[in-house]
Amino acid sequence: MSKSIEVNDLNVYYGDFLAVEGVSIDIQPRTVTAFIGPSGCGKSTFLRTLNRMHEVIPGAYVQGEVLLDGQNLYGSGVDPVLVRRQVGMVFQRPNPFPTMSIRENVLAGVTLNNKRISKGDADDLVEKSLRGANLWNEVKDRLDRPGSGLSGGQQQRLCIARTIAVSPQVILMDEPCSALDPISTFAIEELISELKNDYTVVIVTHNMQQASRVSDKTAFFNIAGTGKPGKLIEYDTTSTIFTTPSVQATEDYVSGRFG
Repeated sequence: MSKSIEVNDLNVYYGDFLAVEGVSIDIQPRTVTAFIGPSGCGKSTFLRTLNRMHEVIPGAYVQGEVLLDGQNLYGSGVDPVLVRRQVGMVFQRPNPFPTMSIRENVLAGVTLNNKRISKGDADDLVEKSLRGANLWNEVKDRLDRPGSGLSGGQQQRLCIARTIAVSPQVILMDEPCSALDPISTFAIEELISELKNDYTVVIVTHNMQQASRVSDKTAFFNIAGTGKPGKLIEYDTTSTIFTTPSVQATEDYVSGRFG
């Protein structure tokens, strides 16, 4: 179900501005990979190229390859909508659809894709997705109430359930806990550890402890200065990055000397 991602020499542009330069990285199936680095170094921009969300910004484009199990997501004739179904995205701020019930939120991606689904199958999918997001027991008696009525941490898990419901192979998370309290953050971190049993998970985080707790591998991005492109500096097992990195800038960042 989950798939590998292989990125080859990717350059990411906003118009004429080169935002991220020359990234090559292999992400294994059923792992959690964390992207870390100072603000403005291109982590989130690079993350968004992995499901073609980057190009929804006018003038934005990439050069290079992103291969999902060997298929180039940027190949000619590839439908970006299909890509985003295979590679789901969970954003920094929980964004349930405010006019929709909890149930409708879970099914939103499925109904947007015009999939015909019987009520029984829909009920099963809602329960399975909410269980997958560790939210079922908290909301099963109020599925017809608005998703916006949940707490921040519950809303973020609802968004994860919505992502799971379309059966992606990869789940991208852009600082999924930055707007949450510590208890909700712990719940999401627990969930990430469970999700990797079925999915390839990639997470951008500014929280070093979070990266060291949840990820198997860590990629450190950095930037030489304002107006310069972000670059991938070092990529290794998380324990290596946090204990014996091979690049001084990585060590300075993870030990808190800058960033």
